[in-house]
Amino acid sequence: MTTISNRPQAGTQPWPHQHGSELQAFGTVRLLPLALSHEARVDSCRRLNRVLADSQILYALYKKHHWLVRGHTFYSLHLMLDKHAGEQLELIDSLAERIQTLGGVAVGDPRHVAELTRIPRSPDGVEAVPAMLSRLLEGHETILAEAHDAAARVAELGDDGTNDLLVSDVVRTGELQAWFVAEHLVDTPLVRVDDQGAAHA
Repeated sequence: MTTISNRPQAGTQPWPHQHGSELQAFGTVRLLPLALSHEARVDSCRRLNRVLADSQILYALYKKHHWLVRGHTFYSLHLMLDKHAGEQLELIDSLAERIQTLGGVAVGDPRHVAELTRIPRSPDGVEAVPAMLSRLLEGHETILAEAHDAAARVAELGDDGTNDLLVSDVVRTGELQAWFVAEHLVDTPLVRVDDQGAAHA
């Protein structure tokens, strides 16, 4: 007769609440066979982490405004802001993976992100729609300014991979999103139709 134990076998039981020493400090890079100098990798990781921190804040603002936007343009803005948030999330992952590829440490803890970002904190409550959109545009401009400057610097150091990521993904996505958001702030008069059916501005 086989006896069945109610206790899990050794090796199947999780061991929670473990703690250990930090394996790699933030701001350092491991030596990987990438044919890039230590200086280039350290500088690229530093610049990428700045863009990464700002991008995480911009993503959070897009989600916040997606939830809180109001008014007659709610539906279109609700969808657009969520689409942009999804695109920012893809950028965040690409930026973090590039930092890790270079041997660095990607900023991930929201509290650390808040220490690094240059995008001002938004109010905790609900702002008017134009203020929300303006806040997004200012966030984009902060990221684009850093990305342009960083792209030129990493190119000088021979880091073509980081330059390509910044130009092809961060800059192009940011510029396109900024255009879409900015067009919602244009003060275009509504079209009205007179008694004869003619449209007037």
